[in-house]
Amino acid sequence: MLQQPELLAPAGSLETLKYAVMYGADAVYCALPEFGMRAAPVNLTVGELREGCIFAHARGKKVYLTLNTLPTNEELAKLPQYIQDAAEAGVDAFIIADLGVLALAKKYAPQVERHVSTQAGITNYEAAKVCYELGAKRVVLARELPLTEIAQIRDNCPEDLELEAFVHGAMCMSVSGRCLLSSYMAGRSGNRGECAQPCRWKYSLVEEHRPGQYMEIGESADNGSYILNANDLCTAPFIDLICKAGVDSLKIEGRAKTFYYVASVVSAYRRALDAFLVDPFNDNFELPDDVIEELNRTSHRHYSPGFYFGKEQAQQTPSHTYVRDWDFIGTVDGWADGVAHCTQRGKFSVGDSIEILQPDGTVVKLTPEWIENADGERVDATPHPMMQYTIPCETPLAPYSLMRMQKNN
Repeated sequence: MLQQPELLAPAGSLETLKYAVMYGADAVYCALPEFGMRAAPVNLTVGELREGCIFAHARGKKVYLTLNTLPTNEELAKLPQYIQDAAEAGVDAFIIADLGVLALAKKYAPQVERHVSTQAGITNYEAAKVCYELGAKRVVLARELPLTEIAQIRDNCPEDLELEAFVHGAMCMSVSGRCLLSSYMAGRSGNRGECAQPCRWKYSLVEEHRPGQYMEIGESADNGSYILNANDLCTAPFIDLICKAGVDSLKIEGRAKTFYYVASVVSAYRRALDAFLVDPFNDNFELPDDVIEELNRTSHRHYSPGFYFGKEQAQQTPSHTYVRDWDFIGTVDGWADGVAHCTQRGKFSVGDSIEILQPDGTVVKLTPEWIENADGERVDATPHPMMQYTIPCETPLAPYSLMRMQKNN
């Protein structure tokens, strides 16, 4: 019997956690300041984690905490209290890569589920079964697996072992993130959440006896070569096949992303997944037109199906550029009597055409005839960061709605 898959969203901050929940995520994953594979994002304090769990649980959603770095002997002493604090905050699961951390989580918070991270590189059913025998409720599969092998893992594992797979976001050029390039070149270990992303840098060829003479490696005479730069993953068009392969949780990458990015992508995948669930046994799945439109309203690299149809389909385009066709300009904090109360996140002016994305996925288009600042004065634009203002809008707008505007090219 086909289970209803979970839509799992990233949350690099408490604000992002709330937006992910409001825009349709069934669960979110986040981190405290240590032991998570993203050192750069804000991350959450213990108090924020507690608040986030209360917010999510009140809406029937779950919160998972990443403990997926490989700790040193010195760091191990911190883990018992760290685990207990997170459990008391209300987390539903830990995402773990290290066997020692797996054992500590079982010892100090046995009531909290344990998920094995993609950093563990689970590529076959025997590895998945060992994780299950060690007490894991779920394994996060390696990103290099095609659909056929995921289906094999599902068929050869206990039914109550859950499978999780990435469906959208940035891809690492190294196998399951096991990369030493950043550590070697920048002194920042990707395996400890500090990746400097040297795979995104521009490279040229230099001959030993000709210093300063940089020769292009290929790909583009104008832009140079980005030979390690992977495309972004986008599986929305074939989300049905991932579900039918037996994946229980559909994971969106992006704990370093903004709350606008997370909300927009979650909204798109919520619509895609719901469209599939209307008739899950139909072999002629049709993706709603507005899903790809929504996914093109966030900043992203060129999209790819990743490895789901084999490595030959995962070829990257010779481009390092982002697609940035839309600007995020504000949030809607409330609406009453035909007036929207907003907070500025980017400038726009009277007469500009804007879109407002609501948590239920609907989009409202309008061209405001006026803008009033917090003092009730008419102004021509919203140039000040985080300024409060109002605009006219006949359509009722929900709190957490997001405002955006197409770039002028």
